Amino acid sequence: MKTSFNWGIIGAGKIAKKFALGLEHVTGGSLYAIASRSENKAQDFAADFKAKKAFGDYESMLQDPELDVVYIATPHVFHLEHTLLCLKHKKAVLCEKPFAMDRAQVEKMIDFAQKQDVFLMEAMWTHFLPHFRYVVDIIKAETYGKITALEADFGFEAPVDFNNRIYNKSLGGGSLLDIGIYPIFAALSFLGKPDKIEAKAKMTKTEVDAQSEITFYYPNKVQAQLASSIDKETSTIAKIQLEKAKILINSRFHEPSTVTITTEKEQFTKEFGVTSNGYNFEAEHVQQMLAEGRKESSEMSFAKSLELIEMLDRVRKKIGLKY
Repeated sequence: MKTSFNWGIIGAGKIAKKFALGLEHVTGGSLYAIASRSENKAQDFAADFKAKKAFGDYESMLQDPELDVVYIATPHVFHLEHTLLCLKHKKAVLCEKPFAMDRAQVEKMIDFAQKQDVFLMEAMWTHFLPHFRYVVDIIKAETYGKITALEADFGFEAPVDFNNRIYNKSLGGGSLLDIGIYPIFAALSFLGKPDKIEAKAKMTKTEVDAQSEITFYYPNKVQAQLASSIDKETSTIAKIQLEKAKILINSRFHEPSTVTITTEKEQFTKEFGVTSNGYNFEAEHVQQMLAEGRKESSEMSFAKSLELIEMLDRVRKKIGLKY
């Protein structure tokens, strides 16, 4: 069984740097190569994170026989293209969320991965964080009864710069795909697929959503109130009301955090001792899948990714966000 893996990264931006930092905490995983459209950026990145090789184009890195698995860290609109390129070269892929721009693109990626018989997974890192797994297990076990309500938000104040990626429609900008995906993923993880969706948004001059407010409706009058914003700071907390307790996934709920549980008898906050930035957990899972010879994650399955992109598509349709 293979126990060490050479990672490559496509893209040398902010999220790539976060993943590279996380990879430093992964046993048996090392940053082997970085590829960027700018060779200077690639070389600087390689120097900062001690990658063995730097490439000024993606194809050259993918032709390296020593490369095992690639993390795709480019903007959303390039995920389909870059995933297919990696799969064409028979390289396992961990592609940053959102997997792609819509369900049709995600289906193409999955179909090609299966045709090539190569591993592919969406990098929804939150799913693998210990505190998030802890809450999912509590809810599944109905330790404190069933969920009666959910609230989750993610908002920050981005500098108003219409040339910036987050405001750029051609790069998949807006709050929904970038950060609204986290509250939506929380709702899917805790409650599953809703019966009905309502949503409204405040749009920018560049025709992407600055704010989105979303309601998922479930049986027995259970609702999930979800929100995202790139023009104001929000608590970025997940509040889960259960029949016998209230769970708070404290700020920022999508990254390593703490969990506070309140019942009629007690209140306690559980810490999880995570000393990394948290990106190591998804990388460790990918390595485990590759070591076992799997072509699909046992955790972040194709079905989960299809369900997630379907929800994003439905919300986009409700708010009139077209790319």
